[in-house]
Amino acid sequence: MIKNIAVVGLGKVGSLVAILLNKSFNVHGFDSQPIANSFSFQSSMIDITEREAAFQKLKEFDAVVSCLPYKYNIIIAQIAHQAGIHYFDLTEDIKTSDEIMKLSATSKGIMAPQCGLAPGYIGIVGYDLVKRFDKLRDVELRVGALPRYPNGLLGYSFNWSPAGVINEYIEDAEVITNGKRKYVSSLMGLETINIEGREYEAFYTSGGLGTLCKTLDGKVDTLNYKTIRYPGHARLMRFLITELILKDKKEVLEDILTIAKPPVKEDVVYVYAAVEGWQGDKLFREEFFHTYLPQEIDGQEYRAISWTTASSVCSVVELVHRGVTPSKGYLKQEDINLDDFLSTSYGKYYKNQM
Repeated sequence: MIKNIAVVGLGKVGSLVAILLNKSFNVHGFDSQPIANSFSFQSSMIDITEREAAFQKLKEFDAVVSCLPYKYNIIIAQIAHQAGIHYFDLTEDIKTSDEIMKLSATSKGIMAPQCGLAPGYIGIVGYDLVKRFDKLRDVELRVGALPRYPNGLLGYSFNWSPAGVINEYIEDAEVITNGKRKYVSSLMGLETINIEGREYEAFYTSGGLGTLCKTLDGKVDTLNYKTIRYPGHARLMRFLITELILKDKKEVLEDILTIAKPPVKEDVVYVYAAVEGWQGDKLFREEFFHTYLPQEIDGQEYRAISWTTASSVCSVVELVHRGVTPSKGYLKQEDINLDDFLSTSYGKYYKNQM
């Protein structure tokens, strides 16, 4: 059972995670900067690079949710492991998740990375379709978090962590092709998608599948995840990352894009999953598609990317608290039942727009 939760990182998503969890748990928020907002939960500063001091603060809680950029998550995971408490994060970084999986072999609490939108919710949705088939052929997962009214050639605004987006574009993506697990270059595999009469592009990005490649290894011919963007985005990002060699200067690229493409209030999230295979002796294709828009929570409107991400990790926390999932070890997103997810106090925010 979970009673007291620490939320580390009070940015756009982290603050909403803390606000939502505070409805059902005792929440304390931590951030590296002075806390200017008057939140409904208690908050204070923390320096996670001072590990012993951070450990002394976090060990008093039953669980910790890391809403920090991917490169800091492993520190929080190690502290949670040392303290014997539950751990949750939103990471898309494959290397971080692999390290957390190693920690989970001896963890006293649950280790649940990848609890956001993608990886996270998309894996739960995709596996819900997978379970309807006796034999699989193809699994395609697609997510787009976009400005509703794009401007400029990139057609993008950084409503999500620029560091996380850049990492997804630079690191290789794991897929299954012709029945074999392999890695492919992100920003490749370009395809055209038509959503409600409007044309988009989709391409490989790293981390969106979570642990699905391992789970479905030997059971499917094709499995991949692609990010949805407005046409022309991938080509321009390849120019910045590869031709200008900014892949070796992530901080410089992050600064450029943060200044050039600030957040917007009006955004949209597209979630699409398709599975082909056999049900009995007949070949079928089943699909899931929903559009998610900004939503009002407690009198304040939140961006689609913020509430979809925040309510996703909060739903997982609630399921662990209720004993619906195991109480220790590594929690894969595909082990979470979609109906259970939507039945939580936080799943209602998804159901509101379904």
